[in-house]
Amino acid sequence: MNDKRVSGSAATPASPAPRRRLESSALLGRDTELIIAHGGEEYRLRLTRQGKLILTK
Repeated sequence: MNDKRVSGSAATPASPAPRRRLESSALLGRDTELIIAHGGEEYRLRLTRQGKLILTK
């Protein structure tokens, strides 16, 4: 009989790659708004006076 089991511990799934992290200031700089081009569309990322981010199409 041809048994192809792996000896030792059970196979473990690969760890996911760490997510990239950017500060919003790295994107916006001193501006409060920027345009992001994605898939032929434009999206607007805006920083509000309350310090929140809004992404709109």
